[in-house]
Amino acid sequence: MRISRKKRPDKPIIPQYRLNDRITAPELRVLDGEGKNIGVFSTSEALAMARAQEMDLVEINPKAEPPVAQILEYGHFKYQKEKEIRKQKINSHVSDIKGIRISIRISDHDLEIRTNQAKKFLERGDKVKVEMILRDRENAKIGLAFEVIAAFFAKLNSLIPVRYEQTATRQGNKVTAIVIRTT
Repeated sequence: MRISRKKRPDKPIIPQYRLNDRITAPELRVLDGEGKNIGVFSTSEALAMARAQEMDLVEINPKAEPPVAQILEYGHFKYQKEKEIRKQKINSHVSDIKGIRISIRISDHDLEIRTNQAKKFLERGDKVKVEMILRDRENAKIGLAFEVIAAFFAKLNSLIPVRYEQTATRQGNKVTAIVIRTT
């Protein structure tokens, strides 16, 4: 059997609202279609008012005292809520940590390419993890490794305002630092 690896889009999660006969509260604060307060009615009276207008009675806030219900067309209301959720999802961006790997012997041109790549990541809203792996005799030149990372940071800071989220630290044979954009 073939397994699909494609990521399917998640359906937007809409809060579940009780409507019409599913409302269990004995009394409700009723709002009209524009959201104006009509008053406090028993559930049966509010349901009769909604049916007279050929609309639905939707429980908007069940935790209020008394619970709040609104007379409206449920299909339109549900569509508006889905639209709001889609709009929020489009505007949200989860920041990732993108990695840039450099070495002690990196040339000026390669360092410039890495700074431009880091600039793109930072403009997108991501964090950048600068990583340097020390090999063999490079472990003895730890001061030089910190200088190269400081030069990378200075070059990046001249292109776009940045700051360290985590300063350069040595962990075994690696030197890492995390850089984020300042607004």
